[in-house]
Amino acid sequence: MATEQTTRWYLKGQGYEFCNCQFGCGCNFGGFPNSTDGSCRAFVGLTVTKGACADVDLSGLKLASILAWPRAIHEGKGKAVFVVEPATTDQQVGALAQIFTGKLGGLPWSILGTTYEVAGLVKAKITIEGQGRKSVFRAEGVGEGRGDTLKDPVTGEDHLVNVELPTGFIWKKGECGIGSFRASAEGVSVAADQSNWIHYPFDWSNAN
Repeated sequence: MATEQTTRWYLKGQGYEFCNCQFGCGCNFGGFPNSTDGSCRAFVGLTVTKGACADVDLSGLKLASILAWPRAIHEGKGKAVFVVEPATTDQQVGALAQIFTGKLGGLPWSILGTTYEVAGLVKAKITIEGQGRKSVFRAEGVGEGRGDTLKDPVTGEDHLVNVELPTGFIWKKGECGIGSFRASAEGVSVAADQSNWIHYPFDWSNAN
């Protein structure tokens, strides 16, 4: 819960979440990964349409992260590498560091930030091709995630599936699909083929 003394922040935009779980991601249903080895490994991209931390403008930023937990997220012991574009200022990086490590409170980072140690920060050009479920999110020299819709097994046509989480603390409505991803930096590597991928809008802050 934010207090009057807390530095206020908010981020709104679109999320691109590729992980090694089966479709839909078991974490969204029972809190535990349904990957083949029980780990949670992900490559996540963010485009911030509007955002700020105190008087630091964060609007228009593209960000990425490599995330790896040996078991369920809430069991901790994870590692994270964050990626920002070269034009990101030191002030913006400092603000994001406070947000993503949970120091300023506010979901989802007040929870997630306690489950990993930050292994490093990388600056790389970030590009997005396509849109919605059919998107490619790429961080140059770091990795990429390629997403598509699920397919009808009989006709091969697009099979559209959404997951709604009314009380979700990362996102509340996710557009599910099938994705493949690979990313590696600062000693943290993640990869999976034909696994879970979710595109979602996010609206985060520490306002309440």
